[in-house]
Amino acid sequence: MRAAVLHEIGQDKLEVLDDIEAVGFGPGKVRIRVRATGLCHSDVSAMNGVLPQPAPFVPGHEGAGEILDVGDGVTGVKQGDRVVICWLPACGTCPACKRGQTELCLAGFMNAGTPNFKRPGGDVFGFAGTGTFTEEVVVGAGCAVPIPDDVPFEIAALIGCGVTTGLGAAINTADVEAGSSVAVIGCGGVGISAIQGARLRGASQIVAVDPVASRREAALSFGATEAVAPDALDDAKLRITAGEGFDYVFEVVGKSATARTAYETTRRGGTLCIVGAGAMDDFLQLNMFELFFDEKRILPSMYGGGDVVRSYERAISLWRSGRIDLEGLITHRVKLAGINDALAQMRSGEALRTCIEI
Repeated sequence: MRAAVLHEIGQDKLEVLDDIEAVGFGPGKVRIRVRATGLCHSDVSAMNGVLPQPAPFVPGHEGAGEILDVGDGVTGVKQGDRVVICWLPACGTCPACKRGQTELCLAGFMNAGTPNFKRPGGDVFGFAGTGTFTEEVVVGAGCAVPIPDDVPFEIAALIGCGVTTGLGAAINTADVEAGSSVAVIGCGGVGISAIQGARLRGASQIVAVDPVASRREAALSFGATEAVAPDALDDAKLRITAGEGFDYVFEVVGKSATARTAYETTRRGGTLCIVGAGAMDDFLQLNMFELFFDEKRILPSMYGGGDVVRSYERAISLWRSGRIDLEGLITHRVKLAGINDALAQMRSGEALRTCIEI
């Protein structure tokens, strides 16, 4: 089958190969025909080495498709079921799961170092234990979450990561209060979803911050009350909060520089929510006095900070009722050189459709 492969970390182009085979099928596993996949910035971060990932590998972890086959012992799904691929399934038995913090379950990471594919030249890994830039993938049964028939594969793929992460950051982790002021730094797909989450919670002011004009324009259509470039953030803080700072600030970039800006933009006693996935050698510096004196809450948000399956269900309900716009997210894209070309080749075969590039 075909798949888009990154041969070495640091390369910026994928090669579409037609000699890839999905491996590992057996008890407790399912084989999925990928019908739609999203491109999340985490895939790019794995490609450039910000996030650890063995190579060669097939990027992609936002995906949806249909079950082709199930292994022995699989009872939750059957052949023909339509599913969204969950890259961080909960085992249900570890301490994190027993505490109700299923988004912190590490079971899914245990298989990240096991190849998901092979080709005549050797093993090929799948990003985050999945690898959805391909026609078929084999994953654990817990990674296949059934979706209703009325949910298009393109919508389901978005819910698989970006939408769940952004909405959850606003609703679960930060618990945005009605009437509050919000700033969102970084307005890709996850940032846009955080904006929609803040709007759902009744925030009165939502400032979108991004260096790209097209992203700022898009943010306004998803619920931001104002959109500014990074160099205009201080002015927005002064105008909207009288210089005090925003009640909630979401950092959706994954860099210490923007996290520091986000901290300084948060009011004393406010909430800074870290959503972006950054590098292990990129350190955020805070002094002990400001930590004590400002009493700002710093809340990291992993995969939306809540039960993942429940978050999927909530996103579908909100989409059905028209409370969130997911079709619009499909067209909210930024072109990425090299990746676009490879995925365009795969789209031409109709087996795999890329629904969003963020």
